[in-house]
Parts: sequence; structure tokens; C-alpha cells
Amino acid sequence: MQTNLADFIRDTNEGKEADAILRSCVHCGFCTATCPTYQLLGDELDGPRGRIYLIKQVLEGKQATAATQSHLDRCLTCRNCESTCPSGVQYGRLVDIGRKVVEDQVPRPLGQRIVRTTLKTLLPNKWLFNPAMKAGQLVRPLLPQKLQNKVPPKQDAGQWPTRTHARKMLMLDGCVQPAMSPNINSSTARVLDALGIEMVVPPKAGCCGAIRYHLNDQDGGLADMRRNIDAWWPYVDGSAGFTVEAIVMNASGCGATVKEYGHLLQHDAAYAAKAHRISQLTRDISEILPDFEAELAGKLKGKIGKRVAYHPPCTLQHGQKIRGKVEQILGSAGVDVKLCADSHLCCGSAGTYSVLQPELSYRLRDNKLGNLQATQPDMIVSGNIGCLTHLQSGTDTPVRHWIELLDAALVGS
Repeated sequence: MQTNLADFIRDTNEGKEADAILRSCVHCGFCTATCPTYQLLGDELDGPRGRIYLIKQVLEGKQATAATQSHLDRCLTCRNCESTCPSGVQYGRLVDIGRKVVEDQVPRPLGQRIVRTTLKTLLPNKWLFNPAMKAGQLVRPLLPQKLQNKVPPKQDAGQWPTRTHARKMLMLDGCVQPAMSPNINSSTARVLDALGIEMVVPPKAGCCGAIRYHLNDQDGGLADMRRNIDAWWPYVDGSAGFTVEAIVMNASGCGATVKEYGHLLQHDAAYAAKAHRISQLTRDISEILPDFEAELAGKLKGKIGKRVAYHPPCTLQHGQKIRGKVEQILGSAGVDVKLCADSHLCCGSAGTYSVLQPELSYRLRDNKLGNLQATQPDMIVSGNIGCLTHLQSGTDTPVRHWIELLDAALVGS
């Protein structure tokens, strides 16, 4: 694709990156076949190829409009198009760049500004979100259904392991997950403890940065990333008294973002090298456990008598390009695990998307649940807090993180 970027962005780092991405696109349209919003709406401008054209026009100097903004807002950033694209177009990065430029050109209505400011203030800050979630759980039966969907019932996290091990890994505590589903972190710690690995949670680490970054507060998102790097670095360089082997992620949305720290901070002289090292060390929990497949199989064979439907999060299969590992781990442990039809498609959660685009989000959720329920599961499992909460809001079938399934079986054994 030929480009002629406008002066305001041509020689910037973002402009150079966008120009390279745009030039890699060959207009083939394969991406539209796997775009969830294009499938629902049938509008070229609500598919990746159309959005690429909109971004190109804006970067070449055409004034963005509210319609431009709406088409970009309706993108889930699921990155299914990246998995489909034969030319390797990095659409996720391009849409981040394009959205920020459009955000600067098109003032949002007051209502939208209030909602977005609330989300990027409340969600990444545990000192605000945790008490808000606890209050919501206390009055949950009284809440309207739409709010109940966002407030899961209170959950007992169980005991955190107390043993020490020579092998140590860091865990990102996260921002919303400890309040919404605290058992995911403790389950991860217990499973790894049973395999001889100690989990360390640095107290000063927080939100991975994805929430603010993808709400076009990119400076705020980068600040969150730098804070995490500062919190983790003593455990990486050994100044904390030991050196960790990896940084474990059990929320694939966070993992996809942390693995991109090196790219997002590449022009920050103070953090570029550290960010690159952090990205190198980051592993989804599904990348850790295959090394223990035989051990887990020995501990768990015959212990999990459930038929399980697995929903691969977009941030795992398209963002991190990790496919097949969770099914392999569960299958080797004796779990009857099934993928549903169209397992490559997004469930509609997509971070804050279910709040900002509820109509499309719930249509995608219901389509996904229909396919998952067709496998007649006893339980639905996934690997990202957003997917878990969103799917559970539409079904009575239990929806859990797959690590919780292994943890429960290990405790039972």
C-alpha cells in the first residue's frame, strides 16, 4: 500500500512504524473473513481492511470524524486478523496509533468522556477497585442485571502456599483479578508449589498498563509499565537476594501486553533494555506447565471426571500466538476437553469493550456460548479474567480458569 503521511506524524516514531505497517498491507481482504465485527455488521469499515484505510487517510492528513472514531471504537482489537493475514500486517499496533490520533482530533461527547475516565481511573487502581468490588458483592442481588454481570459473587481464594523452593518465579498480581476472582492467583501458586516452584508477588507491581493504553491514555499506560519494571527489576538482576526464572501470567490479556513492553518502550533510553528483558522473561502459565506434563499426568490421571469446553482467549491465541498448549496440558491430565466451533472468534469481552460496546459484546458472547454449550460441557474453562466474567454472565454452566481445575484436582488427590 502506497503512503504519503502528513507532516504532523511522518518523522515521529509512531509515524515511521505506522508507515511500515501500512506498506505491508496488500488489500487482499482475507482479514474480513475472520473479523467478528465484520461478520456481525457486514460493513467494510467495520472490518480490518476498512479500518486500515480510515487510519491511512487520517495519517495522510484527512480530518477524522465522529464516524471514523465509531468504526475504530467498534474494533475489539482481538487481532484475529493478524493470525489470518498472509502479509504479517501488525494491525494491533496500527489501530493503537490510529486511535490516538483520532482521539486528539475528535472531541468525545461528555457521556463518553465520563465513562472512559471512570474506567481508566477505577480499574487499574486496586485501592479504588477493591473496595468498590466488595461493596458491589455485598449488594449484588439488588443490582440491575447489567451490573450483576460485572460483579461476580465473592470467592474464597484458599490458602497461599507457605513452602519455599529454590526455583522461584514472579507473578503479576494484576488489578481487577484479585478482587473479582482471587482464587486464580492462589490456584496458580498452589499448582506451581506442588511442582517445586515458589511464586513471588512484588507488592509495588500493579496493572500491566493495557487498560489505560488501550483507552488512548498511552502516556498513563506506559507509566504503569515503567512502574512494573521498577517493581520487578530487583528480582531480575538478583539485588533482591535471588533471581527469578520467569514472570508468570495467568491472565492472557496482561501477558500479551507485558510481552510487548520491549517494543512499546524501545525508544525510552532509561527503560528500553530493561523492558526488553522483562518481555523475554514473561510466560503464560500454559507455557510453563508443559515441562511438567508427565508429573501432572501422574498426579491427576483419572482425578478430573468432567467434560470441559475450552475457550482460547484472543490475547492468547492471536496476541501471544499460543495455541494448543492448554488442551495438551488438560488432555495429558486425563481431562475430556473440547474446542467449540469458531473457537478462533472473540467472546466479546475484550477488556473494557463489554462496557463501551455492550450491544455488539453481548451478541458475540451469546454466539460463543451457543457454540460452547453445543459440546455439552460440565464446565467451561478459559485463561483470561475478562473472558471468564463475560461468559459466566450468560450461562449457568460454571466458567473457571483452567488452572483452577488442575488445582482442585491436586487438592483432592
